[in-house]
Amino acid sequence: MIARQYFFVGRVQGVGFRYATKQLAKGFDLLGWVRNCEDGRVELQVMGEEDELDAFIEEIHDSPLGRHIQERTERPVPPLEGVSGFTIRE
Repeated sequence: MIARQYFFVGRVQGVGFRYATKQLAKGFDLLGWVRNCEDGRVELQVMGEEDELDAFIEEIHDSPLGRHIQERTERPVPPLEGVSGFTIRE
């Protein structure tokens, strides 16, 4: 298993981005969370098999959410601890 952190930039707050991301995550074997950042970005931390992570991120971009994303950054992070399922963090 690997874990990654993503930041999405664009019109990603106030458009249901977190809720739609949580719904999309149900179709994948992943653990993680998504939250709004104070600077207007959305942060996603997710853990699973690399092919599942890649497919999940591709699904986000292929969904209606993709039109709101202007920029995406990603980086590996240590395995997520204390996470079960996929949640929205406040």
